[in-house]
Amino acid sequence: MEFIRPDTNIDFVGKRRYALLGSLILILAGIVSLVLHGGPRYGIDFAGGTLVQVKFNRPVEFKELREVLREVGFGDAILQPFGGRGEFLIRMKKTTGELRGVSAKIEEAFKRRFGEESFEIRRVEMVGPKVGRDLRVKGLKAIIFALIGILIYISWRFEFRFAVGAVAALVHDVLVTVGMFSLTDKEISLPVVAALLTIVGYSLNDTIVVYDRIRENMRRVRGQLEEIINRSINETLSRTILTSLTTLIVVVVLFALGGGIIRDFAFALIVGVVVGTYSSVYIASPLVISLERTKRGRGKRG
Repeated sequence: MEFIRPDTNIDFVGKRRYALLGSLILILAGIVSLVLHGGPRYGIDFAGGTLVQVKFNRPVEFKELREVLREVGFGDAILQPFGGRGEFLIRMKKTTGELRGVSAKIEEAFKRRFGEESFEIRRVEMVGPKVGRDLRVKGLKAIIFALIGILIYISWRFEFRFAVGAVAALVHDVLVTVGMFSLTDKEISLPVVAALLTIVGYSLNDTIVVYDRIRENMRRVRGQLEEIINRSINETLSRTILTSLTTLIVVVVLFALGGGIIRDFAFALIVGVVVGTYSSVYIASPLVISLERTKRGRGKRG
């Protein structure tokens, strides 16, 4: 199925400098936000602490819940609606010693205020600070190892210059997504790291489709590298847009209907799909041209 005319000739390569400027602005905005916030806002998975999920059988005011938590010494807890009506998540970042008995204290306080039969503790999760740090390091390693593996694979399947372009696009996608989480003050948790790895895979798939067409056209079409790359991007444009739109429909529905953790996962995917589609067109392929020019310049000087 094609909804873009086969003879379409949009000058993507010619506009690559404007696209690069836009990317730099987005990445810098994310970096500034991270600096102002003192780094990423890690969830309990990475920072350590206690999470309690509670479901009430009757309407409960946010203000009333906050008051009960303050009475038992948890006034700094993060309180947010979760799932269905009357369901809440209570997040507390405490030290290892303070983690013991947190859920019991909250349960007792709720019993006194609302009655024993009016609520149900559905989930309690506790993560120590050391475990949180270990998970953080492992999550970062997973992303780095994935990028190294991709660099090796693309170098073998295509050429090294293509591999550099692909990895640069993937790093761009991850940086923009993390920056958007900082700008929107969202937490980075294990599901978000899973989303980042999914984004890497999705964006890479898009890039390889374009690269494959570039390689095919380099064999059968004569012309400047810029013209061949631009032609290849236009030829795969219909497929790129269709794939992105169908994926976006799914993740937008997931974002609209999902609960707290699912919404963060879906938000990362929404940003990643949009940015990944953009980077496969404006970052990965045009960077091949820049690397080729650098190679030619060194050859002339040599």
